[in-house]
Formats: sequence, C-alpha cells, structure tokens
Amino acid sequence: MTEHRFQVDLRGVVDLLSHHLYASPRVYVRELLQNAADAITARRVQDPGAPAGRVVIEPLPDGALRVTDNGIGLTEEEVHTFLASVGRTSKRDDLGFARQDFLGQFGIGLLSCFMVADAIEVVSRSAKGGPAVRWTGFAEGRYSVDAADGGADIGTTVTLRPRPGAGHWLTATAVRELASSYGQLLDVEVTVGGARITEPQAPWEVAHDDPEVRRTALLDYGARVLGSRPMEVIDLNVPEAGLRGVGFVLASPAAVGQGGHRVYLKRMLLSEDTSKLVPEWAFFVRCVVDTSMLRPTASRESLYEDDLLSSVREALGGQIRDWLLDLSVNDPDRLSRFLRVHHLGVKALAVRDDEMLRLVDAWLPFETSHGTMALRTFRQGRSMIRYVETVDEFRSLAAIASAAGTPIVNAGYAYDTQILERLSHVEPQARVRRLDPGELAAKLEPLPPGQSEAVAPFLETARAVLRELDCVPLIRQFDPVTMPALYVVSQQARTQDTVRRSIDAADELWSDVLSAFDEVTVEHRPELVLNWRHPLIRKLASYPPGPALRHAVEALYGQALLAGHHPLRAVDTAALNRSFLSLLDRAFPTENA
Repeated sequence: MTEHRFQVDLRGVVDLLSHHLYASPRVYVRELLQNAADAITARRVQDPGAPAGRVVIEPLPDGALRVTDNGIGLTEEEVHTFLASVGRTSKRDDLGFARQDFLGQFGIGLLSCFMVADAIEVVSRSAKGGPAVRWTGFAEGRYSVDAADGGADIGTTVTLRPRPGAGHWLTATAVRELASSYGQLLDVEVTVGGARITEPQAPWEVAHDDPEVRRTALLDYGARVLGSRPMEVIDLNVPEAGLRGVGFVLASPAAVGQGGHRVYLKRMLLSEDTSKLVPEWAFFVRCVVDTSMLRPTASRESLYEDDLLSSVREALGGQIRDWLLDLSVNDPDRLSRFLRVHHLGVKALAVRDDEMLRLVDAWLPFETSHGTMALRTFRQGRSMIRYVETVDEFRSLAAIASAAGTPIVNAGYAYDTQILERLSHVEPQARVRRLDPGELAAKLEPLPPGQSEAVAPFLETARAVLRELDCVPLIRQFDPVTMPALYVVSQQARTQDTVRRSIDAADELWSDVLSAFDEVTVEHRPELVLNWRHPLIRKLASYPPGPALRHAVEALYGQALLAGHHPLRAVDTAALNRSFLSLLDRAFPTENA
C-alpha cells in the first residue's frame, strides 16, 4: 500500500464546497448518483451489450454508507487522475467523459462527500481489464492506493464513514429521501436498502389511450410535487434544448415571482426551486421538466443564464400562450375558470401580445357602470369607451355616469389602463378615452325651469364659502337621489389643483419655483355639484343666508371629498371640523340656567 497526498488543499476545498458552492451537505447523495450514472453511461458507450445499469445504495449497521454501481470502473491510473485531483479536464476528455451524455465530474463530485465523511473508500474494477484497485481517502488530506480482492465485479463501490456530527446525513431514512428526490427519474435501476426508488418512465412519458386519463394522472402527479392539486396541466417541449415536461397551472392566485420550477438535468434533479424558466407574466405556472442541453451553474443547483435559456424561456412562454388561445376556441368554460383565478398573468401578457389582447377583449370580465362584462360586450353599439383610472373614482362616478348616459369602465386595477389604451391597436373601430369628470358634470340635467332665481341666494352663499376652498358650486339634477353632492375635478382643474397643493406643502424655495407653474390665464376649479333631487339640497336652497347655511355648505363639501376618496388639504380638514362642531353646537344648544 502506497500513501499519497491530494494535489489540492483538501480542507480548503471542503470548506469552499460547504460554505460557498453547495447550499447544503445533502448534495453528496446527488454527487454519488451522478458518478454512478456517468460510469454506467460510459460502459454503455464502450460496450452496448453491457448488463443493464444498476446502482445499489446500502446504509450499513455501523453508520457507514455503501454505494455500488456496475459501470465502467476505474484502472489504477484513472484512480489517481480522477480521485486525487480537481480540474484535470483534459484526461477526463481523453477517456470520453466530456460528452453531453454525462452528468458530473468524478473528482469534485467525490471530494464533496468529505462534507459528511471522514474517510472514503473506493473499490473499483475497470471494464477495460486489469485487477481491482482500492483507493482510501482521508479528510486530513492523504490517500492510499492498493490492490483489492480479486473477486470484485466490474464497477465501483464507494463506502463513506461519517464524520463527527454528520451521521444523520447517512441514516437509512435520510439517504432514501435524498436518493428518491435526486434520482427518481434516472434511467438506471437505483435501490436503497433493497427497495427501488427510480421510475421506469417520467410521468409525462407514460402513454395512455385516453387523453383524459393521462390528464388526471398528471394532475395527481402535480398534487404530489406541489403539495396541492393544480388546476390544469400543459405539455412542454423544446427540442433544441432537449427539454420535455409539463407545466402545472396553480389552483389559487400566485404572487408574482420566478421560482418554484423543478428541473432535471439528464434525468437527475438539478433544483426544486429554479427561477427564470418561464416569462415573468407566467407566474401562475409551475414547471417540472427534464433537459439535456441547458447548462447548470458550478454548484449544479440552478441554471446558467445564457442565450439558450433565454430561448427556452421564450419558447415555453409561447406554449403557455398557445394553450390559453386553444382554450378560448375549444373549451371556454375551462378558460373562464382559469381567468377567474389568474387574470393578472393574462393581463400582463396582453399588454405586449396582440393575440392575448384579443382574448382579454373577448373573455376577461371588466367592472363597468353597467355591470361586469367583457370589453367586447361593453363596447357593442358604442363609438367610444370611457374609463377612469382609480377604483375610488369609479365608485364615486359609476352611478352618475350611467344616469348621464356616459357608461364607464373601471381601469383602476393592474394593467387595465394599458390594455384599454392598446385596444385600438388590434380593434381599429374601438375608440378609447379617459373620462374627464368635467364633461360628465356638463351632461347632468339642469334645474327645472323657473328655479334659477329661487336658488340664487343659496348659490351666492355657496360661492362665498367655496371660494375660500378653491371650488365653485353648481346645481344639477342626477341619480342616485341618495347622493346630495358630488366633487368633480376636470383634467385642467386637476392639474392646477395638484400644483396648488404642492405649493401649500412645499418650503419657501420650492413654493416660489412651483408658483411659476400656477400662472394661468383661465381658472379651472373643482366643482361641487349639488343634487337638486336630494331633499336636503332643496331644503337648504330655501334657508335664509347666515352662519348655519355656510356651515352646511362646508359640511356638504367635506362629505363629497370623503365620499370620492379625494385627498384632504389642511384647509379642507379645518372646514370639515368647523362645520361638524358648529352643526353639533346648533343641534345641542346650551340651556339657560
């Protein structure tokens, strides 16, 4: 037996592997499986008539772990090449291990086992002939090579002896779980403690006579992988990347994110949480795929971002998009169920994709002042679609807009405005414009004939009160009758009001700068539209001018601001508080002693 030293600082390498390259020591099982699978592949290349590949994993009673394969094996020279050094790629290439059929790298793969083992014994007999050789490596940096028993079969047996504190990684339960996770799809037979953990085919490769039976089987598989049953399953296939698999559509809304995809590389699990495999808009899909061409990172725990991965991402996005379009033609009910849950992802795609925009136009329900319906249904018989940009604005204007004969769409949710603005790009007859509340006020029904003079004193008091609040009063008739007043800001008034609010909030320097933008020739002020159909407005119109009427106007102004969810300035808050306290004081006068 001859002792040697590793041609690297072994302790430094193990520290590098455990703290900087691998996320967890659990990857040692993957490295052992990769080495065994590569050895079996190499033997198949050399001898197509070789026995079927087999990997036997045996947790031993003394806490050690033994892994045996019937692969190509190693000669003594190859033992020194692969197991005592890192980075000898030229020798590895000469022996045929640079081909894309192979998973890992023997040297660094075996050294990773020192994360859980103090000693590693490798007994190997090469298919090329020659005696069996035993290699024993120790964590302190030395190794020995000697002859093994002559009766060893072709292949390799690796035995790990646990290091202190790492024994739990080599228990039967832990090894079975890790081997099943990493190697379930390997095309060789892998057993742990005598029980087979590999499947003869990937779930998406299993043939079924009935497509619905296949769909149910894949959904059952998705439930096991995801922890909950998915809504739908999509077949995925990108030949240029050697990629096949399935995409599972989640059954509940998903947060925007790019993780959660399970990726196998040459049938060995690479990661259960791969990111950036599909476009950002497809966050409602979780993929399970196997690829032979995508490149892993150095740790082999994620995918390397390159042109091929970018091409795969685009191709998978196209297949998910085509699945949605196919549903819109062949199964509208399933599409409707999907849209109820994952409308956000579809809208995100519609912003950039014309076909998906047409699908959204035809199928996705939007909130309108005439009820919830698809845009195509809403715009039937209308030359113009008007929308508002916030939910609060829609809630305050929807009923009034309908009464004024100007139905509107609520575009206050994510992507809605962009979708509406792009609609004319695919439907030229669709004209879309944001609603100007000022034009809505102009369409409201005026006062009944003969009432203008009667309300003049009330309007004069209202003007005087609202002048101090940069607002003007207007009396109109509109529904709903339950709304006494409506605060309306036209586009021009909104711009001027924003500048003035900024001036009020700014310090002296910025106030002077912003004041330059407030020099306008025509004043556009917000309007307080008082509803003549409301009994309180008619009552106030006949009330004599005085402090009580002034406070009532202030109260109506404040209530309209709050009802429309408009921001309150300091002067608005002061007016609201003043009117509230004054009206309370009048309601509860002090009794004379």
